[in-house]
Parts: sequence; C-alpha cells; structure tokens
Amino acid sequence: MGGGMDAATGATVGGMRWKRLIPAAMVVYIISFMDRTNISYAFAGIGEEFAVSKADQGFAAGIFFIGYTLFQIPGGLLATHWSPKKAVGIMILLWGCAAIWCGLARSFDELVVARFVLGVAEGGVWPATLVLINNWFPMSERARAYSFWMTNLAIASIITQPLSGFIVDLTNWRTMLLIEGALPFLIATPVWSLMVADRPRDAAWCSAAERDFIETSLAADAVGEPEASSFRRIFAEPAVWLLVAVSFFIQVGFYGLNMWLPSLLKALTEADFGAVGLIAALPYCTAIVFMWANGWWVDRNRRYQRHVLLSLVLAAVSLVASVMIGQSFVILSVFFICIAVGGALSYEGPFWAAASRAVPVAAAGAAAGLINAVGNLGGFLGPRLGGILLDMSGGQFVTTAIALAASFLVAGLLMLMVRLRRDKMAMA
Repeated sequence: MGGGMDAATGATVGGMRWKRLIPAAMVVYIISFMDRTNISYAFAGIGEEFAVSKADQGFAAGIFFIGYTLFQIPGGLLATHWSPKKAVGIMILLWGCAAIWCGLARSFDELVVARFVLGVAEGGVWPATLVLINNWFPMSERARAYSFWMTNLAIASIITQPLSGFIVDLTNWRTMLLIEGALPFLIATPVWSLMVADRPRDAAWCSAAERDFIETSLAADAVGEPEASSFRRIFAEPAVWLLVAVSFFIQVGFYGLNMWLPSLLKALTEADFGAVGLIAALPYCTAIVFMWANGWWVDRNRRYQRHVLLSLVLAAVSLVASVMIGQSFVILSVFFICIAVGGALSYEGPFWAAASRAVPVAAAGAAAGLINAVGNLGGFLGPRLGGILLDMSGGQFVTTAIALAASFLVAGLLMLMVRLRRDKMAMA
C-alpha cells in the first residue's frame, strides 16, 4: 500500500496513514469477522450435539446480525463525538468475551443468546472504523482506503476457512470457537492500542507534511458542509434508505453464500473439512484482487453506482453457473465460486465511497451506522433462508444459489437509483 500524493501539486507527503491505520484496522476486523463466521464450520457439530435442523443452524448464525444492528448507530455516534480509538478498543474486549461464551454454550438456546451478544459487542466496530478512516483520508483517497481496509473480509476468510477446518478436524467445534475467541485479547487489543490515533494531530508518527495535506484536503472536502446535522434529517433522506436497501440485499446474498460455503464445497468435493477449508480460501484470494482493482478503478472515474452493479452482476451470474455445473466439472465449478465471491465483495469500496458522498460529512458516522445496521439484517435472513431452502431441497444448492443471486441483482439495480450530493447541498 503506497503513500498519498497531493493531487493538486504532485508533492509527495508521506504515507504513514496507509502503513499504520489501514493494517491495524484490517487486523481488528479480520479477527471480528472470524468470530462471526467461524460458526459455519461448527454447523455439523451443532446439529449433531443439539439435534437441530439446517434452518436452526442458519438461525444461530444469523441471530448475530440482530444484535449487530442494535449498536451500529450508537457506535457511529460514539466514535464521531468521543473517540474511534477508545470506542473500538472497548468493543474488542467485549466481543472477545462473547466469542468465548459461544464455545462454552451448554445448550442451543444459550448458543443463540451468546451469538446475539457477540453481535451487539461487534456492532459499533464497523461505523467507528469508518469514522477513523474519514478522519485520515480525504475524498480523493477514500475509495482506495475503504477497499484496502475491506479486503479484511477476504483475508479473514482466507485465514478462517483453513484454520477452522483443521481445528474442527483435529478437535471439535467448541475448541475451534474457544481458540479463535482468544484472538481479540492476544492480537487485536495490542495492535489497535499501539498503531492507531484518532486524528493526524494526535499522532506523533504523522509528519507535518502529511498532517497538513490531510487537514487541508479534508477542509476542502467539507466546503459547504454544515458543522452539525439533524439526526432526524438523516432518516428523511431518500439516498440513505436506498443505500440501506442495497446493503440489505447484498448481505442476504453474501452471508447466505459465506455461511453455507463450507457445506457447499464439502458436498461438491466430498473432502474433509481440513481440505474444504483450504479450497474455501481460494475465492477470497480472488476477492482481494477484485477489491483492490475495483477501488483503484472507481477512484479514477467516480462512477460508484456502476461499479457496484458490475460487481453484483458478476457475483450473481457466477454463483448460479457454479451450482449448475456442480460435480460434472468440479474445477470449473470452484472457479465460478471464486468469481462469485470476488464480485460479492468488490462492491465494498465503491459502495462506501458513494455513501460518504450521499450525506454531509458531519453526519457520515451516524449515516454509516444506519446503513450498516439495517442493511446487516440481511445477514440474519441470508443464512436462515439458505438453511430453509437446503432443508426443503434435501441438501441441493441450486434453489439456494438462485435465491441468493436474485438478491445480488436486486441490490445492483437499486444502487443505480442512488443520487450523490455532487453539489454539496447541506441537509437542514
């Protein structure tokens, strides 16, 4: 990841913001994403130990997002008006406790409650980190910054898939949840504490040239923006609710695919979970390339909505192609799964760059919280819907894939309706 450049003068300004903030934010979110999605490798053990259906397993995975929704807006507000560094630091400790509780659950009901609490604890991390990025990266760099940071979703899966698969094969689902639940304490907390500062003026490691570039650029971006914005006005803004709808349908598709991917690959390859984990890392390697390329491309043409649509069409078509091919040509089927996951994640940079232009700077944290909060309810529906359709079809993935692909397409078409605030008109 390279340092920034002043686009107006071409003067080099140092890139410590790229070298410290983005890697630290990635490490934290990689571990949080691991703790929310590793349950996909526990499905078989949970189903056997607690005697529950695939629909119930999907419910246990998805209930996380009900809790996750509750702290999105408060998390964005807390980071905006207090400190993103301190807010995320507290959340790391809370979600670590909840993740360990999941591994210790004595009944299915207790597991559901623990997953809900885990969602609440992780809920504010995303909007708080968006606020941190907005404090450090001007609009000319923001899509790239978002895309770099959001490769954590792909990297987390590259790590989680084989690690979880091997631990489950060697031990059991509880041990897997406990080992990975310890990582917030062992890794995320020290990295976040040592690497992050709220703003350039708070960071001794930020050079004067870099600080001046950031502050001058952010000031230029904020010209015409109000110092404060009515929170109620955000709820009345059509662009915000369109972005909520886009996010919702994307999360239905993505988390439906993500949570059931190990089961899909196991059925496709008939391998053990250790091998499935290694194969399941491949789609997320593809996603990293797609995310970086899409972020780089959209920063140059600023056609945010079209880049979101393109990503989601690619995901939908490839997902259906993969299950239609199935075991008749396993390598080609896995190839299309790789393309589908790449498309399902590469929308991130353009989407959040567009979201940051749809509302005033002063309201960005709260708006991001609202979009991510309500949108992530799709993360509850996707795994649950996938489980229901799998139960109905006797474990066949074709119907599930078509439903998830349709959700991607709806999201892409809705994105074309989002209008950005190019004229910087302020909300009252």
